[in-house]
Amino acid sequence: MTKEDRLNNANKHCFYISVNDSGSELCKANAKYGIAAIHFIQQKLGLKPDASFIGTPDMTITRNTTRWKSGFGYGGKITWGGGKDEFVILNVKPNACGMLVGGIEEIPDAVDLINRIHDLEASQTYLDGIKIEWDFYKSNHFIDIFLVKPLSDGGTAFSPYAFIIHGSACEFTNDNNLGYGLYIDKSSKLQEQAESMDTPFGKFYFLTGEAAEEYYKRFKYIEDFTKKKRVLAAKKLFGDFINISNESHQALINPNEMILGCNYHQADDQLFPLTLRGDLPAYLVKGVQSLSPECIEALGFEKRAKTLGIYDRLLNANIFPHGGGYNLPDVLSVNRVIEIGKERYFDVEMHNDRGKKIISEVRELPFEYRGRTVVLRALEINLFEIAAKLIPQYVFKI
Repeated sequence: MTKEDRLNNANKHCFYISVNDSGSELCKANAKYGIAAIHFIQQKLGLKPDASFIGTPDMTITRNTTRWKSGFGYGGKITWGGGKDEFVILNVKPNACGMLVGGIEEIPDAVDLINRIHDLEASQTYLDGIKIEWDFYKSNHFIDIFLVKPLSDGGTAFSPYAFIIHGSACEFTNDNNLGYGLYIDKSSKLQEQAESMDTPFGKFYFLTGEAAEEYYKRFKYIEDFTKKKRVLAAKKLFGDFINISNESHQALINPNEMILGCNYHQADDQLFPLTLRGDLPAYLVKGVQSLSPECIEALGFEKRAKTLGIYDRLLNANIFPHGGGYNLPDVLSVNRVIEIGKERYFDVEMHNDRGKKIISEVRELPFEYRGRTVVLRALEINLFEIAAKLIPQYVFKI
């Protein structure tokens, strides 16, 4: 296959249910490169080249440079096997990022809470003998407090207020007490363990055999550690609380599947947060079995998915937005992708109709968080049910 044939084939393995804006358009332009690279590796390893990407309504760019240059966006599920293959792609960089939602009876005093946050960040706190690194101020991590307004009659009793703590496993991205870290571009020990392959779409790192199984086991430990870390922070900051949800939205589901910036539900009674901007309500939602056959047909995916032999991946996707995702206010659309050497450049149309912009690195682009369009799109295709609206009271990013 030519490079162009590989990209066209990869694009057929991508299914987009996103809103239509510049963030999703850039993601679409980039995502086929990552899938094409995984197809190339699968073929070389004697595996079926059937890697796929299913994007959620909050699908957008990733501001992580390594992921972006590897050909991945953000907001969706990447699959490269049946779930039990001893084969892990490392360029996706799982980090167990997630959100804890806790129910509380009253809003703590803002000054008291700031003092508790400062005391927590200054403390020497250990979990499983590992020193915790608090990351409330980094990237899009935060602590928010909300007034809870139940919206469904599902019998769930909510506390009058709730908080959300958003954080990840920053202790384990580099080499650490366990050995190698999760991030291939930060862990020298992981680079020593990993296999690599120069694909037509860039260099990829992966693990096979026992090394793949070990990495997945390590990730599951780190994911559990990170959930305990969020609970520990919640207890120190808020005292007693009701644990409503504590799920990852950036995680390995199994050795062959990654959720990258979206929620994934496995039980009907699970509640998940969906956060938008600090000035807009957040939501507690229940995922539904998705995508439904009717929805798959209406979206025009049925024939293509069945031809490719991956129809079941759509039926059992069970993914939905975790947030609004990024929109790029000065970008209107993507005209073309220019490849020179090993770099990709995106020729984009500007909103002001005064020339075009050529970009390779999206991290520094101006962005804004989307609003309710993501929620409305998810409801339109029946990805979840809203259980409660969360009205923002305080946003802490310190």
